[in-house]
Formats: sequence, C-alpha cells, structure tokens
Amino acid sequence: MNGPHDLGGRHGFGAVIPEDESILFHADWEKRVLGMTLAAGALGYWNIDASRHARECLPPATYLGASYYEIWLRALENLLITYGEVRDDELDAQAMLQPGLRVERRLDAKAVPSVLAAGGPADRPGPAPKFAIGDHVRTRNHQPSGHTRLPSYARGCRGVVTALHGAHVYPDSNARFEGENPQPLYTICFDARDLFGSDADPAHKVSIEAWEPYLDPA
Repeated sequence: MNGPHDLGGRHGFGAVIPEDESILFHADWEKRVLGMTLAAGALGYWNIDASRHARECLPPATYLGASYYEIWLRALENLLITYGEVRDDELDAQAMLQPGLRVERRLDAKAVPSVLAAGGPADRPGPAPKFAIGDHVRTRNHQPSGHTRLPSYARGCRGVVTALHGAHVYPDSNARFEGENPQPLYTICFDARDLFGSDADPAHKVSIEAWEPYLDPA
C-alpha cells in the first residue's frame, strides 16, 4: 500500500543517519515491546506479513511521529483489540480487566530460545522462475490497497535480474490471509537514474528483492 512507511526516494524527510548497529535497544521498554510482539504472535491470529501491514495502516501522523518500537506497540495494540484479546478500556486502565481468549496459546518463557532459534523461514516449494539472471524486466506500476513489498520508488522501472532465490511466501496474499501462494523471488538491479531521474549519480545502482508477480519482461 502507499502509506507513511514507504519513504524511499521521497524528498523532505532529511538525510538518512545510520545508527550504531551494536545498540539493539535504546530503552528497556523497547525490549518489552519486542517480547510482547513475539509472545502475541504465538496466539495464532496473524502472520508476519499481517503484522507488518498493521504497522503500515497506522495514521500518518502517528507513524511519522513515533519511534521504531512505538510503531510496533501501536500496531500490536490495534491487532489485540481487533481480535478481542484487549479492550480499549484496558489500554486506558493499563491493566487486564478480562481473561485472555487464548490463554492456552501462551509462549512459555522456556520455549523462547528454541522458538527464536527456529526463526520463520519463508522459502517454499513453488513454480519455476520465468526469468533468468541477465534478463531485463520492468516492475509493475501497481498501487495496491493492501500490503506489498515493492517500494513505490521502484514501480514502473526497468532493471536487470542479478540473482534468483527460489520460491518464497508471497507477502501480498499472506497479509490478507489468502494463503502463502509461494512465488519466485529475485534480486533486481536498477541504475539510479532509472529510479530517481537524470539528477541521480550515474555511477550509483540500487538493488531490491522482488517477487515474480511484481515483474514483466522489459
């Protein structure tokens, strides 16, 4: 979808300032938000793509005015309210006023290391790829109302296939609970000028990963 999260290539938001990646959390409450998000995922109401889409659906003023983990927290609140696990009055009271609906699905603390170690692999058996390394493709200029992993700055642009990654869960359908629908996944390389116009540095290139339904032959 076209939302406040899709900032790539847009003017007016200042320079990207890289952070020290050795600092995982800037406050203790951020650790708790990550823990709550993982634990709530064990309830089984949503998948990772639906969880991402919940963050994208936050109002622009909320999204742009929040830090990374504040965005996670606001989206988690909305998901828990949607599925009846939390009520608005409980958020206001900052306390549980009713039992949870799926208490049997809780993520036990002892299981956390094994759950994290297992991860969430998204590779699946799927159709053979239509494109090969070196093929010229053009991304589709679609404007979906739901979740997509194709950034707006790369839509309708010509690029070259530089890698094939097998078939993976297709996030656009998975976020809508329409099935995993595995699709071939590629790395596509673009000249910066094809993305950002003639003012871009001709020496720069940009690579993205793109699912096959995003691509047409150039």
